[in-house]
Amino acid sequence: MKKVLLTLTAIAGLTIAANAQTEKGKIMVGGQVGFETSKVKDTDHKNNSFSINPTVGYFVSDNWAVGTGVGYNWSKNETDKNNSTKVDAFQVAPFVRKYSANGPLRFFAQLSVPMSWGKMTAESNNVETKNKFENYGVELAPGLAYFPTSKIGIELKVRGLYYNYNKDKTNDITTNTFGLDANSLAPTLGVQFHF
Repeated sequence: MKKVLLTLTAIAGLTIAANAQTEKGKIMVGGQVGFETSKVKDTDHKNNSFSINPTVGYFVSDNWAVGTGVGYNWSKNETDKNNSTKVDAFQVAPFVRKYSANGPLRFFAQLSVPMSWGKMTAESNNVETKNKFENYGVELAPGLAYFPTSKIGIELKVRGLYYNYNKDKTNDITTNTFGLDANSLAPTLGVQFHF
């Protein structure tokens, strides 16, 4: 009987702690840091990239958060000693997020508007060209959040439905992309801290 009572008390405590995380007036802080490097064996082909994108959100009402992410992305791709492409970009991604009903395991949907501005520098046989670009998009991403404590949320999210407008300002080339990326085998994993 004591084990059943302790188990029920622990479940109730986790449920109450999880409920407190998405109440009106709470703040969530998280983000993404990425680094990737690759090299093709027996060639000069290599690729390096780095990104940092912290996010902050505020719960305007129970289970509804608004916020933004602000970050920087850098990548360099070298095909051989004389040919390379480097990309530097600053990005902003305001979002609105809705969590499902209370409990330690919750579904959420996030509508975001990712935007980035930057430049691409290409070098070919010691000739350098620079192109400025801008990206604007809309993304609706589903996810699942697990709240093991009152301060931490562990999240799995897929990209979902998206639209992206990309403009090469130097060459006046515009690209529109629309897609659905709900690959459950490649979700993003994140941690959000709730205060």
